[in-house]
Amino acid sequence: MHTLGDRIKHLREQKNLTQKDLASRAGLTTVQLSRYETNDRKPDPESLRRIVDALDTNGDYLLGRTSDPSPTEEIQANMSFYGGPEAYTADEIAMMEAALKAYREQKKKLLDNQSNK
Repeated sequence: MHTLGDRIKHLREQKNLTQKDLASRAGLTTVQLSRYETNDRKPDPESLRRIVDALDTNGDYLLGRTSDPSPTEEIQANMSFYGGPEAYTADEIAMMEAALKAYREQKKKLLDNQSNK
């Protein structure tokens, strides 16, 4: 399995999915997916991301940069965080980041005070 298409097809078959199943999960047409699997076309970055998500793999595997098809830890962490970052607006994310920063600062102060006693 050397090509992107070979890897997509291999994982699809390993997960017992038809082209129609995977295309539906990834928001593609079966013609698009077929062309990707036969290496007639290369997916655009957004289509590749949707294929990665639908196959529960990682982009580096599909691109041939690793032989491990497991999702990366970062992807797994993002997806398990209350639906992933796509579930929130930019304002909500900014608020959560500010709250986390404030929490970390408060925790550091508490730890510093305990070590100074």
